[in-house]
Amino acid sequence: MTTLENLWYGNIRPVEQFVEDNAEYRNLLRLVGNNREKLEATLTPEQAELFEKYYTAANEMNSVSETAAFQYGFTLAVGLLIDFKM
Repeated sequence: MTTLENLWYGNIRPVEQFVEDNAEYRNLLRLVGNNREKLEATLTPEQAELFEKYYTAANEMNSVSETAAFQYGFTLAVGLLIDFKM
C-alpha cells in the first residue's frame, strides 16, 4: 500500500505520532485534564452541561484546525516535490 493510501485509510495518523513523541504536548494535555477535573468538581449541573458543550466545540475546532494545517503542509510538500523534479 502506498503512503497516500495509508493516509487515506487511516493507517498513518500524523497527529498521533506528534503526540507520542512530544513531551511538552503530553504535559500540557495532563495539565488540561487535571484543571478540567478540578473545575468540573465545582460546577452546578447546569454549568457542567454548558462547560461540556464548550469543551466539545473547542475540541472540534482544534480538530478542524489540525486537519487544515495538515492539508496545507501536504500541499506545500507536493508543490516542493514538483518544483524539485523540474
